[in-house]
Amino acid sequence: MKNLYQMLRVGRQLPALGLKSFLVAGVLSFVALQSQDVRAEGYMYQQGTVVSGNVKDEEGAAMPGVNILEKGTTNGTVSDANGDYRLNVSSPSAILVFSFVGAETKEVPVGQQTEISVSLTSSLSTLAELVVVGYGTQKKSDVTGAVSSLKSENFNQGVVTNPGQLLQGKVAGVNITTTSGEPGAAQNVIIRGMGSLRSGTQPLYVIDGFLLDNSTQGLDTNPLNFLNPSDIESMDVLKDASAAAVYGARAANGVVVITTKRGKSGKTEMNASVSTGWSSLSNKIKVFSADEFRRQVPAEGGTLYDGGGNTDWQKELTQTGLSKKFDFNMSGATSEKFSYYASVGLQDQEGILKNSDLKRYSGKLNMNQKAINGRLNIDYNLTASHTENLRPSINSTISDMLNLNPTIPAYTNGSPTLLPTNALNPLQRNNLFSDKALNNRILAGISPSIELFNGLVYKLNLGVDYSSTNRDQQYKPFPTVVNENNVSQGTLSTSINSNTNKLIENTLNYNWHKSVHSLNVLAGHSYQSFLIENRTFAYSGFANNNIEPKYQDQTSSAVYPTTVTADATKNELQSFFGRVNYTYDEKYLLTATLRADGSSKFGTGKKYGSFPSVALGWNISREDFMATSGIDNLKLRASWGKTGNQEIPSKISKASYSEDRLITGAQSLNTYPLDPSATAIGGYPYGVVYTRLANPGLQWESSEQIDVGIDFAVFNNRLSGTVDYFNKQSSNIISEVIAPDPVSPFPTIFTNVKGMKIHNNGIELGLDYNGNAGSNFSYNIGGNVTYIQNKVTDSPYTVLTTGAAQGSGQTGATINGYINNQPVGAFYMFQFDGIGADGLNKFKDVSGNGSIGDNDRSVVGSAIPKFIYAYHLNFKYKNFDLGINFNGVAGNKIYNHTAMSLFTKAQLSKSNNTTDFAVQYPEESTTNANTVSTRYLESGSFLRLNNATLSYNLTSDKVGLSNIFRNARLSLTGQNLFVITNYSGFDPEINTGTAIGGVQTFGIDYFTYPKARTILISLNVTF
Repeated sequence: MKNLYQMLRVGRQLPALGLKSFLVAGVLSFVALQSQDVRAEGYMYQQGTVVSGNVKDEEGAAMPGVNILEKGTTNGTVSDANGDYRLNVSSPSAILVFSFVGAETKEVPVGQQTEISVSLTSSLSTLAELVVVGYGTQKKSDVTGAVSSLKSENFNQGVVTNPGQLLQGKVAGVNITTTSGEPGAAQNVIIRGMGSLRSGTQPLYVIDGFLLDNSTQGLDTNPLNFLNPSDIESMDVLKDASAAAVYGARAANGVVVITTKRGKSGKTEMNASVSTGWSSLSNKIKVFSADEFRRQVPAEGGTLYDGGGNTDWQKELTQTGLSKKFDFNMSGATSEKFSYYASVGLQDQEGILKNSDLKRYSGKLNMNQKAINGRLNIDYNLTASHTENLRPSINSTISDMLNLNPTIPAYTNGSPTLLPTNALNPLQRNNLFSDKALNNRILAGISPSIELFNGLVYKLNLGVDYSSTNRDQQYKPFPTVVNENNVSQGTLSTSINSNTNKLIENTLNYNWHKSVHSLNVLAGHSYQSFLIENRTFAYSGFANNNIEPKYQDQTSSAVYPTTVTADATKNELQSFFGRVNYTYDEKYLLTATLRADGSSKFGTGKKYGSFPSVALGWNISREDFMATSGIDNLKLRASWGKTGNQEIPSKISKASYSEDRLITGAQSLNTYPLDPSATAIGGYPYGVVYTRLANPGLQWESSEQIDVGIDFAVFNNRLSGTVDYFNKQSSNIISEVIAPDPVSPFPTIFTNVKGMKIHNNGIELGLDYNGNAGSNFSYNIGGNVTYIQNKVTDSPYTVLTTGAAQGSGQTGATINGYINNQPVGAFYMFQFDGIGADGLNKFKDVSGNGSIGDNDRSVVGSAIPKFIYAYHLNFKYKNFDLGINFNGVAGNKIYNHTAMSLFTKAQLSKSNNTTDFAVQYPEESTTNANTVSTRYLESGSFLRLNNATLSYNLTSDKVGLSNIFRNARLSLTGQNLFVITNYSGFDPEINTGTAIGGVQTFGIDYFTYPKARTILISLNVTF
């Protein structure tokens, strides 16, 4: 009875694991209490008997970082730099599990041993790693498509505000360009080249099974800034059509699948990380100093205004931006039935321009619950964020940084100096202007699945992505300045934006295995709806009382009218999809996919598009004749498939109407008086007119792609790599063109350009080598390079403009566009040939007709690089590790619109600052026009040290604090440490041109927010 009582007492102390678990625990306790010997041994272990030892590889070298876990518990440790470990075990029946990526897992019973040393042999276990593909996962060895997977430990380090920065330079075939240096700036993510006019470059993003919409969220910065990068476990890039076709209509630009962190069975932990960074202007443009300016203006015949100062406006208008980040997460599994991951985060990143800041407060909760002996599985995901984005007047600030007279003192009597033209000092503008957006976003999903019978699983995926943004752009009244519009009386523009994205998916997944055969069949249905609502209120005429306009009352009047604009967009997408994966003897692989998408954007009869794909794979290294080849892995892949693009304005295929009415004092062509003698506005009723004719024949763009790839590994898996050749062709290109009917009610129409195609083909190579030198030093060297050719064919247009000049006398002049038999983003302009005797531009006579005209413009390069490359170096010595990442591009051009607008002799003669670019031709006249030409076209090639991180890992047993924390990691990171380039602007990685007619521009530098150089200190502690 005494033993029974003790058994029940133990049972009452157990967590609520259910009746079955309680009974099992009770029986085990009862048996244990019957044996005095067992009690004695158990008592000894509970007092802290330590098992220690050493872990080596098959060559006898020490293995640091090996996980040693007491099986069935969360009790574990990690081997140190010498391969040594120490671990308290709980009972003599304990089993130690030794695991390491790339090595065979080994289990060793403890028994009476107090010292256990093991040797781990290498394995092909990396081929068994799971890769996330559409609607599921596959073993890496079974993947037939071109899929690149990146785990969190290989992400880029530093101040990171959005997921794209984690990938930059890490994946072959993916070119990621940050458009500017602004905190949270948007990025161009180009996967295997541009294949569309209107859809931009953004791939489809899928987060934990939820398909995002790339529509604006009411912010000018990146729409992915709501996601905390610290919550991401892995990112998988689906590059070829075979991998991406299961997403059909939105996969033409590729797919990025983001998987967030989950609780792991047998591992319960908490992590806290804190970091502080300092950012400064990485590259100043060499404008004239005050003394040089005083010499240059008179030399060019200008009238010098000398304010007596010596001001570096680039220094005055920039700052050292302070970045702070704090993350805390906890994860684990309370049993085999329930796991969790929860996190909170705060990121506050100051920009290097004043009044530039991005704050994000984020929370994340992922839970998984199992029941019915594991047949019922429920995943729950919740991401919530609040983002505050403060922006300066970027174009004006950059222009002033480079163009303002350096002899004007920044301050007079402690206040910003009033400029001689009675214009606004940019330091005063920072006090008056603000552009602040507040965004709240929730991404939530629940995915219950149940195994109906052996191998057949039904899954329901429900999700919603809701975003709401309030944005206020305002000028406080400043009556002192009268030469800048709206500054003297004050203005306010308030925008309210909401986006709702709902997803419902039903899938059936069947797995069947028999002997050498393995089959997986997926079938599914998806319905997704999108609702975007916008309202904008514009006010002017505010009291000058030091109260911000957004907090003032304002009454609309004839002098200061209030204007209101509003719009709403609703779209729906319904899809049916299926996929078959078949494997024979783990050697021969087949994948076939079909998706049919129906979109409300298209007219009757054209709503649905079908997107098939097929892929084959051959694991050659598993053939008998390869047994003694010394090749650890060799797989041949080949695929073909189609994906689509439906990114056009909503309902553009349908007729549109508006109402029109005579305006007092004017005549109308759209309404007519009911009474011919009518003289008052009441006699002219509303009239309904077409604003767009129906175009039911408009259909999907499609992208067809062929891929042939080889995956390999040699030298005991130390050297691994992949090579791919791809050929992608886009057709049914959608464009907005001038209406062929001269009496059309709308000047342009959307149409599929007959015969026009966009081609992308190239080769990708990725290599990775792991090695060691002695027991304490290991290293990893790797990289990737992509060569890509891009061309537009069979275009009926001379040029479809993607980038045009801006500014007085320049607006609308073509810079680049889509041109037949030329690359996307081809620069189309005059070829500068120096300065003539008259002091004006000379251009090359391309046509040979003796005069210069439009037919002398020619293609002089492309904004899209031909080569994209990156490489990394990782070194580990004892507890220290160093990671260095480089990336670069070659073969592209940049149009320096900033130089064209500002660095001219005419500007210098007006007592505005420039660089020596303006005076490189002494004979040039101050009246010479800054015509779009190769004078402002520069090489965009560069090599950048993207980031470098030096870290020290401190394990708790080294300092005797194992009861407080497990591991601490202190890191020093440098971002954008140097760039090797011939480009004369702030940075060659830019794209700030203005889209023309919804067609994205490329490679234009127009008053770009400069990039920063950042130094970051981080501390991460694991408990």
